[in-house]
Amino acid sequence: MTASTDDTTGSTGATGITGLGVILGSTDSDALIAWYRAALEPLGARWSEHLLIVGPGAIIGFDERDDVADKAAEPGRQLVNLTVRDIRAAEKHLNSLGVTWVRPVEEVGGGWFFSTIVDPVGNYLQILQGPETP
Repeated sequence: MTASTDDTTGSTGATGITGLGVILGSTDSDALIAWYRAALEPLGARWSEHLLIVGPGAIIGFDERDDVADKAAEPGRQLVNLTVRDIRAAEKHLNSLGVTWVRPVEEVGGGWFFSTIVDPVGNYLQILQGPETP
Protein backbone atom coordinates (compact mmCIF):
# COMPACT_ATOMS: atom_id res chain seq x y z
CA MET A 1 0.00 0.00 0.00
CA THR A 2 1.41 3.32 -0.99
CA ALA A 3 -0.41 6.59 -0.69
CA SER A 4 1.06 9.78 -1.98
CA THR A 5 1.12 12.67 0.44
CA ASP A 6 1.97 15.06 -2.37
CA ASP A 7 -0.36 18.05 -2.00
CA THR A 8 -0.84 18.77 -5.69
CA THR A 9 -4.60 18.25 -5.76
CA GLY A 10 -5.21 21.72 -7.09
CA SER A 11 -6.45 23.09 -3.77
CA THR A 12 -4.63 26.19 -2.73
CA GLY A 13 -5.09 29.04 -0.34
CA ALA A 14 -8.08 29.28 1.96
CA THR A 15 -10.13 26.63 0.14
CA GLY A 16 -7.86 23.62 0.74
CA ILE A 17 -8.54 20.93 3.33
CA THR A 18 -6.38 21.50 6.40
CA GLY A 19 -7.30 18.64 8.68
CA LEU A 20 -9.33 15.58 9.52
CA GLY A 21 -11.28 14.78 12.63
CA VAL A 22 -13.32 11.90 13.89
CA ILE A 23 -15.86 12.08 16.71
CA LEU A 24 -16.45 8.92 18.73
CA GLY A 25 -19.91 8.73 20.23
CA SER A 26 -20.38 6.80 23.45
CA THR A 27 -22.79 6.31 26.32
CA ASP A 28 -19.85 6.90 28.70
CA SER A 29 -17.53 9.43 27.11
CA ASP A 30 -15.46 9.94 30.28
CA ALA A 31 -14.39 6.28 30.30
CA LEU A 32 -13.67 6.34 26.57
CA ILE A 33 -11.64 9.54 26.89
CA ALA A 34 -9.60 8.01 29.72
CA TRP A 35 -8.85 4.93 27.63
CA TYR A 36 -7.81 6.92 24.53
CA ARG A 37 -5.65 9.24 26.59
CA ALA A 38 -3.88 6.31 28.27
CA ALA A 39 -3.41 4.58 24.92
CA LEU A 40 -2.37 7.52 22.77
CA GLU A 41 -0.75 10.25 24.87
CA PRO A 42 2.40 8.15 25.45
CA LEU A 43 2.57 7.77 21.66
CA GLY A 44 2.55 11.54 21.13
CA ALA A 45 -1.12 12.54 21.16
CA ARG A 46 -1.95 15.68 23.13
CA TRP A 47 -5.17 16.44 25.04
CA SER A 48 -6.52 19.91 24.37
CA GLU A 49 -9.80 21.11 25.92
CA HIS A 50 -12.12 18.32 24.74
CA LEU A 51 -10.23 16.37 22.10
CA LEU A 52 -7.02 14.53 21.33
CA ILE A 53 -4.68 16.06 18.79
CA VAL A 54 -3.07 13.09 17.06
CA GLY A 55 -1.11 14.90 14.36
CA PRO A 56 -0.98 18.11 12.38
CA GLY A 57 -4.61 18.91 11.61
CA ALA A 58 -5.83 15.54 12.92
CA ILE A 59 -8.07 15.11 15.97
CA ILE A 60 -10.17 12.55 17.79
CA GLY A 61 -13.15 14.04 19.58
CA PHE A 62 -15.62 12.44 21.96
CA ASP A 63 -19.35 12.90 22.37
CA GLU A 64 -21.64 11.44 25.02
CA ARG A 65 -24.79 10.35 23.23
CA ASP A 66 -28.09 8.69 24.02
CA ASP A 67 -28.69 7.51 20.45
CA VAL A 68 -25.90 4.90 20.36
CA ALA A 69 -25.60 1.42 21.86
CA ASP A 70 -23.13 0.64 24.63
CA LYS A 71 -21.04 -1.34 22.10
CA ALA A 72 -20.40 -0.80 18.39
CA ALA A 73 -22.73 -3.07 16.40
CA GLU A 74 -20.44 -3.27 13.35
CA PRO A 75 -16.94 -2.28 14.47
CA GLY A 76 -15.39 -2.87 11.05
CA ARG A 77 -17.71 -0.41 9.31
CA GLN A 78 -15.26 2.42 9.99
CA LEU A 79 -11.71 2.25 11.27
CA VAL A 80 -9.67 5.02 12.79
CA ASN A 81 -6.11 4.83 11.43
CA LEU A 82 -3.10 6.28 13.21
CA THR A 83 0.40 6.22 11.81
CA VAL A 84 3.25 5.94 14.30
CA ARG A 85 7.02 6.27 14.01
CA ASP A 86 7.82 3.04 15.88
CA ILE A 87 5.08 0.43 15.75
CA ARG A 88 6.99 -2.01 17.97
CA ALA A 89 7.25 0.62 20.74
CA ALA A 90 3.53 1.34 20.29
CA GLU A 91 2.80 -2.39 20.48
CA LYS A 92 4.77 -2.71 23.72
CA HIS A 93 2.95 0.25 25.28
CA LEU A 94 -0.49 -0.99 24.20
CA ASN A 95 0.29 -4.48 25.51
CA SER A 96 1.12 -2.91 28.89
CA LEU A 97 -2.47 -1.61 28.93
CA GLY A 98 -3.89 -5.05 28.15
CA VAL A 99 -5.54 -4.04 24.87
CA THR A 100 -7.33 -6.58 22.71
CA TRP A 101 -5.65 -7.12 19.35
CA VAL A 102 -8.00 -7.83 16.45
CA ARG A 103 -4.99 -7.97 14.13
CA PRO A 104 -1.55 -8.25 15.73
CA VAL A 105 1.27 -6.16 14.30
CA GLU A 106 2.39 -7.63 11.01
CA GLU A 107 4.50 -6.51 8.10
CA VAL A 108 2.32 -6.43 4.98
CA GLY A 109 4.97 -5.54 2.41
CA GLY A 110 6.62 -2.46 1.05
CA GLY A 111 7.81 -1.46 4.51
CA TRP A 112 4.25 -1.17 5.89
CA PHE A 113 3.17 -2.60 9.23
CA PHE A 114 -0.53 -2.92 10.10
CA SER A 115 -2.33 -3.77 13.31
CA THR A 116 -5.80 -3.32 14.76
CA ILE A 117 -6.94 -3.01 18.37
CA VAL A 118 -10.41 -2.61 19.80
CA ASP A 119 -11.39 0.19 22.17
CA PRO A 120 -13.66 -0.36 25.20
CA VAL A 121 -16.85 0.29 23.23
CA GLY A 122 -15.91 -1.94 20.31
CA ASN A 123 -14.51 0.54 17.77
CA TYR A 124 -11.52 -0.60 15.75
CA LEU A 125 -8.35 1.48 15.92
CA GLN A 126 -5.62 0.68 13.41
CA ILE A 127 -2.01 1.41 14.26
CA LEU A 128 0.16 1.65 11.15
CA GLN A 129 3.77 2.35 10.29
CA GLY A 130 4.85 3.13 6.76
CA PRO A 131 8.24 2.95 5.10
CA GLU A 132 8.66 6.70 5.19
CA THR A 133 6.74 7.55 8.35
CA PRO A 134 8.07 10.93 9.49
